[in-house]
Parts: sequence; C-alpha cells; structure tokens
Amino acid sequence: MRIGAFELGDPVPKLDRPYVFATLRPWIDVNNVGSMVLGEIRKQYDAVELGRIGRPDRFYDFTRYRPVITIEDGINEMSVPNTTIHYARRKDLNDIVLFDLLEPHANAHVYVDSAFRVLKTLEASRYILLGSMYDVVPHTRPLLVSGYGMGEEALQDVRRAGAMPITYHGPSTYANLITKKAAQAGMDAAVFIVSLPQYVVMEEDYLGKVRLMEVINTLYNIPVDKKEFEKAFRQRQAVTERLKDSPEIANVMSELEENYDMRVRSMENQGIFQLGSEMEEMFWKSLGGEIGKA
Repeated sequence: MRIGAFELGDPVPKLDRPYVFATLRPWIDVNNVGSMVLGEIRKQYDAVELGRIGRPDRFYDFTRYRPVITIEDGINEMSVPNTTIHYARRKDLNDIVLFDLLEPHANAHVYVDSAFRVLKTLEASRYILLGSMYDVVPHTRPLLVSGYGMGEEALQDVRRAGAMPITYHGPSTYANLITKKAAQAGMDAAVFIVSLPQYVVMEEDYLGKVRLMEVINTLYNIPVDKKEFEKAFRQRQAVTERLKDSPEIANVMSELEENYDMRVRSMENQGIFQLGSEMEEMFWKSLGGEIGKA
C-alpha cells in the first residue's frame, strides 16, 4: 500500500492507540543514542517492519549517505540508506510504532507530508521524538534530559520526566515539521533530548541510551534491560580512565561540574526535578558515596 512516498505492507495492521517513537538521523543522533534506543525497543518487542520509502533516491544524496556493500566473489548485497517503520503489539498497553527517520537532502516537503500521512493512517495517539546532542556537561554527573511537549498529555509527560525546557532560536531541520503537524492534528507530541559531554565521542553511547530508556520506561512502560546499566557503568569508568591522560579536560572539569550544579539548582528552584536514575545509584554505591549526589 502506498501512502505518500512510503510503501507499507498490505493490509496495514489495525493498531491500538499506538505510541510512535522516532529518532532523526543525523540531526539529533549524536553518538547514535536515538538509534540505539529504537534498536533496543525493536529487539525487545520483536518489532516487524511495516514499510519504508519506495524511492529513497528522491530524498537522499547517496554520496552523503553511503550505501553499504558486501563483496565476496562479486557483489553479494547492497544496503541502501532509507527511512524505515516497524511496529509491535503490546497486551493491555498502547501498541508501538518505530519511525527511524533519515533526514532528507531534497523534497523535504514531500517527505514531511508523507511521514505525517503515515501517522494519521496508523491513528497514532502520541508522537515521541528521541535524540541526543552535545552540551557543556561533565560525564561525572547524571546526564540531563531536555524536552518540550505539544498537547496536554505531552506536557504532563515532559513535567514527569523533569526535562529542562528547550528554548532555542537558530538553525534546525525541516523534518521538525512532522512534530508540529502531528500536534496540530490532535496527537500529543513530545521531544526528549539527552545532553552528552562535548569531549566524549563514541560509536555507541550507553550512558545516553540508558538515560533515555529510563525516561521512556517511566512514561511509556518500556522495559530497561539491566545489562545496559552495566555497559553504561563500564563506559563511564573507561572515559574517566582515558581522561587521566588529558590534562586539558581535567583542567576544565571542575568548571563543567560547577556549571552543571548551577543549572540543576536553577531547575529545582523552578520546581523541575529530573527522574531518578538507577544507573546513577549503582555508580554512587560503588564509590561508597551518597546515592544520587555528585
């Protein structure tokens, strides 16, 4: 079945008030955090592919998003970058749709309109955009989450998450119009962005992944695999070890921590308290320190 630029399986399944979780690569997918979260949800629920863009060359420059090729005695396989949609059913809970958005290089208005038409066809009840960005924060503190909501229930979700309000004026992506159009159509739309230290660059950021998973676990009943806490814990220890050989970072760490603490105090003065983190409890217990305190 064709809906705009998307080719969906026919018949399109009837879903129960689905929550749509989306990430937008590469715009808000620093260290692949959003992609990892969607991958985790897909794995947990054995999500099935619902569809993808029929002609990705209408939207993507394949000299910028490179296809991946496998060669063994000739070309065996080629994977072409695309936007994909998966879905999963949940008993007695809202079903789930996973929208792995790849930012378009051309025909952005067609892309946005097509994605929005899919949301309407699936009768989505909520649209939740997840991602990560670099920030002036230290890795020695619990990662902060920023966000905003459009719609009363989405606003409540943002408050429950203790997300820092996002106030921004500057360059953006045309794909943000998906969020706006969803909200205008009566869907509750929320955005959650985890702040990552600017000096930590890695392919798989488990600290960021766990932080976002904790948020969606509390708000939308998505389980968190305890093994992920252990990976995040080890990753933080590895970063600390690496920085021992970087006096430049060590010199500014106290300044980053002081700035972070001021931001948290300012949030608390406004009545904004971030969700507790089980991963942080593990970390501080291991140090013999006060749980949840830096």
